[in-house]
Amino acid sequence: MRVMERTFREQLFFLVLCLSVLKGDSRYIENNEISKDELYSFFNSELKRETPEELMYRRPLRCLDMVALEGQFTFTADRPQLSCAAFFMAEPNEVISVDYDSVDIDCRGGDFITVFDGWVMKGQKFPSSQDHPLPLYERYVDYCDSGSLRKSVRSSQNVAMVFFRIHNAGSSFTLTVRKHINPFPCNVISQSPEGSYTMVIPQQHRNCSFSIIYPVEIDISEFSLGHYNNFPKRSMPGCAETGDFVQLLGGNGIDTSKLLPITDLCVSFTGPTHMKIGCDNTVVRMVSSGKFVNRVSFSYRLLDSQELQTIKLNNVEDFCFSN
Repeated sequence: MRVMERTFREQLFFLVLCLSVLKGDSRYIENNEISKDELYSFFNSELKRETPEELMYRRPLRCLDMVALEGQFTFTADRPQLSCAAFFMAEPNEVISVDYDSVDIDCRGGDFITVFDGWVMKGQKFPSSQDHPLPLYERYVDYCDSGSLRKSVRSSQNVAMVFFRIHNAGSSFTLTVRKHINPFPCNVISQSPEGSYTMVIPQQHRNCSFSIIYPVEIDISEFSLGHYNNFPKRSMPGCAETGDFVQLLGGNGIDTSKLLPITDLCVSFTGPTHMKIGCDNTVVRMVSSGKFVNRVSFSYRLLDSQELQTIKLNNVEDFCFSN
């Protein structure tokens, strides 16, 4: 998927991330300060940089960082850093592995490095607990708890993150980040405000979400649910009762369980194949019973400012801004 030029919504999203991702006193969610210009600059440089495959890309890791490349990243504290996080992102059909190459921190003194399987923003998690295959406690892997027993952690989807707290200047750690092909991607955060995607669940009982963190127009081009021929058309139950359906969700957070449903798509759906959604986050979510092979293909594009203004008075825009 081609990475687009920087947009206002990218800036707004990462400003929100910068200001609010690390709130509270939790071990995993801390306070932080970083300028929006710094955040925009390293996000865009990461996405656009190309590195030859035979060379290992290396650079320092920042206290609040976004990484979209494979490579080796070293954090060295020049002062106490008590609330840091690095966000990792890959292509939709990839997962991420994080390997501990070297670690020099004081676990007994309160330092920690924790890999999270997904993203956390404003207290919300992606994927949601309803959509992730692991229980929440297994998605946190703390270096100080696991030590040498687990030096590599692999995500279940195309995003992951690392929380860390370092008390002493000079303490450091080095991580190697790699990407791996995922033959059946399930939960995805899109890197781009424009693109196309096909979601397939091959007879697995699971829920999968494709999250687009921009206001977009979305077009459904192909829609195939396995139960289509198993119900007489006149006696179709509601979408949720079929056990296999697709939802369009919208809102201003990343947890799909907290987003509001825009519409459900199933065999009884007779509405349009495209919609304009003015939310910060638009999600295509497929619920599968595991009895069938389910498939949905869609494309999406960023709404321009005039389109956003045009739809500002409709119900979707209202709940997006009041969420």
